[in-house]
Amino acid sequence: MKAIVVTDESAGTEGMTLTERPRPEPGTNDVLVEVHASGFTPGELTWPGTWTDRLGRDRTPSIPGHEVAGVVRALGYGTRGLSVGQRVFGLADWNRDGTLAEYVAVEARNLAPLPGDIDDTVAASLPVSGLTAWQGLFVHGRFEAGQSVLVHGAAGGVGSVAVQLARQAGAHVIGTGRTAHRQTAMELGAHDFLDLDSGTIADVGEVDLVFDVIGGEIGSQSAAVVRPGGMLVTIAGPPEVQPEAGLAVDFVVEADRVQLSEIAQRVRDGRLRTIVGNVADLEDAVAAFNPSEPPRRGKTIIRVRD
Repeated sequence: MKAIVVTDESAGTEGMTLTERPRPEPGTNDVLVEVHASGFTPGELTWPGTWTDRLGRDRTPSIPGHEVAGVVRALGYGTRGLSVGQRVFGLADWNRDGTLAEYVAVEARNLAPLPGDIDDTVAASLPVSGLTAWQGLFVHGRFEAGQSVLVHGAAGGVGSVAVQLARQAGAHVIGTGRTAHRQTAMELGAHDFLDLDSGTIADVGEVDLVFDVIGGEIGSQSAAVVRPGGMLVTIAGPPEVQPEAGLAVDFVVEADRVQLSEIAQRVRDGRLRTIVGNVADLEDAVAAFNPSEPPRRGKTIIRVRD
């Protein structure tokens, strides 16, 4: 099969190459997915799982990519809950070869059925951003209707979904970003917007929940606006400053079939949209991840099959 591989962490996306790799065999409780579209997060090239297996052994050359939309073509021993020929989408395992390929073997529990009226490119953009936003708000953030939520990076991949989910769940949503991001954040459902080019985090006052996807100084400043009993939830690493009278949680997104299905339903209903940027074929993936001009805003999706 054709696949994108990486062998050198220091080379980044420029070190990607298109080559031929053996088609994977589905293991116990796996499914073999014929990949139709794949999502890729450039930051994953710094993750340990891209370069080693669960035992820490080198597994290069590695196939990156963790978001997938496609069709089940084979079942591993003992696999239940999915069937051959079924459309699915979800997250590939962190420590195994990924989705920038014509086929990928994935644990069945990491996938959810994909309704026929959701396009593959849209579906492939959903798993990381959708699950991260869902888990940050409702699992780790313990959100309750009526609370105020500060969402950093409100026009980005994760932040844009978090804004929509929080608004629909009954939050007062304050988005942050640069000047150019205001309109997008407000269109997605933010009640207010803090322009980080001209304002400071303290300007928002106290909030019940901060969802931080940026970290660093932004994360440190955010701790001061968490009201007593509130939460600071981040995916940017353990916060250097803790809220004085609240809690801080740093988490890594996990695959969840029920949550994926909930997210898909919201897309079908028109309640949730994801921001897709460039769409490129597998043969053009390396160039798409190394554009000569500024790319369109949104996630780059690789279309492996029509």
